[in-house]
Amino acid sequence: MNELKIQTQRLLLIPFTHRIATNVLQENYEELMGMGLTLGKGWPDADTMETIHKIIIALERAGESTGFESWMIITTDGMKIIGDAGFKGGPNTEGEVDIGYGIIEAERKKGYAYEAAAGLTNWALSQPKVKKITAKCLLDNIDSAKILVKMGFEEIKRDDTMIYWSK
Repeated sequence: MNELKIQTQRLLLIPFTHRIATNVLQENYEELMGMGLTLGKGWPDADTMETIHKIIIALERAGESTGFESWMIITTDGMKIIGDAGFKGGPNTEGEVDIGYGIIEAERKKGYAYEAAAGLTNWALSQPKVKKITAKCLLDNIDSAKILVKMGFEEIKRDDTMIYWSK
C-alpha cells in the first residue's frame, strides 16, 4: 500500500491505487475490507463511479499515485469510506492544481468535505511545485461554494453553469 496519507481531526485520506480503483470499478471491495475499511452507506455513489474511470487513466499516466490524483475520504471513527477528493493531475506550468471533492449523501452537512478539502489543500501547498489551487463548482451548488469561501478561495469568474475559484 502507498505510504502517502493525510490525517485530519476526523478523517484519514488515502490515495487510490490503480488496483483499488480497478477493483471499485468491478465492485470488488475485498482489498478495501482487508485494509480494515468499511463502505459508507451509498459508497461508491454515482459520482464516484463516474470519476473512477478518470482516476484509473490518471494513475496509468502517472505510473503510480503521486498524490495529485484522487484520494479516498475515510472517517477515523469506524474507518468508513464516505467520499473522494483529489486533483486533476500534477501542477501545470504555472504551478496550479485543480481540486475536487465529493461526499456520499448520508454523510453530507457534517463538515467532512471542508475538512478533506482543507487537508488536501494544505498538503498540495506544501509541495514545492504548487503555487496555486483552483476549483470549480456548479452555480447552484451553494454548499460547495460555501466550503470554498470558508477555505479562503476567491471567485475568479462565472459562466452559464460554473463558478471558478482560486487560492
